[in-house]
Amino acid sequence: MTNVALIGASGNAGSEILKELSARGHRVTAIARNPERIAALPGVTAEAADLHDRDRIVGLLSGHDAAISAVHFTATDLPALLAAARASGVKRYLVVGGAGSLEVAPGQRLIDTPDFPEAYKPEAARGADYLEMLRKTDDLDWTFLSPPALFEQGARTGTFRLGKDRLLTGKDGSRISFADYAIAMVDELERPAHRRERFTVGY
Repeated sequence: MTNVALIGASGNAGSEILKELSARGHRVTAIARNPERIAALPGVTAEAADLHDRDRIVGLLSGHDAAISAVHFTATDLPALLAAARASGVKRYLVVGGAGSLEVAPGQRLIDTPDFPEAYKPEAARGADYLEMLRKTDDLDWTFLSPPALFEQGARTGTFRLGKDRLLTGKDGSRISFADYAIAMVDELERPAHRRERFTVGY
């Protein structure tokens, strides 16, 4: 059993990660701007916090074995969030990443392809920036887990593939359900295999 702080616990990815953590018996401090939206689950304590309140975030993360960030990159001050994680003394820091920085060919990122939707570019670009910030951070045990192109509601199958920096595609395209993504994230928490690096998951 691990003590985990989960930032963004009421979102699409965050809520599935919360379910997975609770089902596996972890104790979770579930953090969201609106804690009433956080599911009431065994081992879960809901806490309200504004991501721009650095001192509050540091206080909530302190004392945990790990922190997981499942927030939208455009919804927060990324340098401040990273600084809070570092200041908290948390042992591990896992991030729900983005697909935009994954490669579709050597040296070509998904975000740079002609068909990448304009509406998604701000979030994807911020995600790529955050990955670079992490790669330059030498005092934090971090992991950045990128989903494939389609990150969506769907069944918890427990069947998926892992990769590194290349976008994963299968017979149904490049996709993963939030529930299966959550399995991969909690697997990494429990059995670290990608310390200080990015990896990806998909069908």
